[in-house]
Amino acid sequence: MPGTLIIVTAPSGAGKTTLVKGLLERDPQVQLSVSYTTRAPRPGEQDGREYHFVDVPTFRTLRDRGEFLEWAEVHGNYYGTSKVWLKEQISSGRDILLEIDWQGAQQVRRVFQESVGVFVLPPSVEELESRLRGRGTDSDEVIARRLLGARGEMRHVGEFDYVILNNELQSAIDDLVAVVRASRLRYGRQRLRHQQFFDFLEQD
Repeated sequence: MPGTLIIVTAPSGAGKTTLVKGLLERDPQVQLSVSYTTRAPRPGEQDGREYHFVDVPTFRTLRDRGEFLEWAEVHGNYYGTSKVWLKEQISSGRDILLEIDWQGAQQVRRVFQESVGVFVLPPSVEELESRLRGRGTDSDEVIARRLLGARGEMRHVGEFDYVILNNELQSAIDDLVAVVRASRLRYGRQRLRHQQFFDFLEQD
């Protein structure tokens, strides 16, 4: 039985990475898709775990060979998702979680139409700015650019199946876990999982 692709999107600073980490700790059936990026690793990040970190020429070579299901340039850096790996994982029955921006989500959903889209919002723009400044890693110029970009990103929230407001962390993690569990109870998946029973129900 094929697995489910869960797409999680959020503006920078909304807490997406922390929510995803909480989900992965609570639901071992979900596996994180590791994307390619040209941005530099942040403290504590490892190549092949958070991302495959590559330089711009390498990324462009992979892109031009058609290796990516989706790719986008975000805040001056490239991000891309391996097409072959993702299809293999879904076909083998694994539930894969993909952290990408709204542009990438649009591209992926054209191929994986049964995917589940989740958009994570901050409780307010003011709180988003506070979180970005609290990181202590970006200049005022970078923060201003990220806030401007976030406003544009959040306008695409209506394209997603579920919306989580990350106001209280544990509650937001609970919501994300509930979304994933609910996705496994959709008719199409239940019918594949219990095919003999459903065939019986549909007999005349």
